[in-house]
Amino acid sequence: MDRERSARQLRMIGETVELAKALSVEVWLRGGWAMDFFIGEVTRDHVDIDWFTWAEDASALTDGLLRSGYEPLSGPPADQQLDFRKQGVESSFALLDKDRFGRVVVAGGPWAGEVWPEGMLDAPEGRIGALRCRVINPHAQIEIKQMMPVWVPGRPRRTKDAEDITRLKAALREDTHRA
Repeated sequence: MDRERSARQLRMIGETVELAKALSVEVWLRGGWAMDFFIGEVTRDHVDIDWFTWAEDASALTDGLLRSGYEPLSGPPADQQLDFRKQGVESSFALLDKDRFGRVVVAGGPWAGEVWPEGMLDAPEGRIGALRCRVINPHAQIEIKQMMPVWVPGRPRRTKDAEDITRLKAALREDTHRA
């Protein structure tokens, strides 16, 4: 495992959490880092940092990230996801909205209006060491990782996703036994 890269990414996560708090913007880790914060330790190398945030906060978050030295990257449609890089670390912010029924949905792009898993944002904070961060619900994380090849035809199931699902299920079993 590349400990230097992980440490740099953890610093960026902490910086993003503090910036979002200062801006009164909600952010949730998703993907591999959300899993690690739920489990409480770094379990593998991560290519980037994946987040969710509300579309209505995208402008304020973008301004704050740019003032903090992040540079914008091209990527998916800007109404669907915002991508940035700082110190060699990429961060992606998938944008959320709510539909007329109050369900959390994809904010824009080709999947605009598609519903995310129920209860996705209803999880306690995760942590690694002293660093705390909101994460998506691990059950939703599993569903997303299982369904992504179905939702996005042509996207193969990745080995790291299968391994993450196994880790999350084991952590959920342990959490149930402790309760």
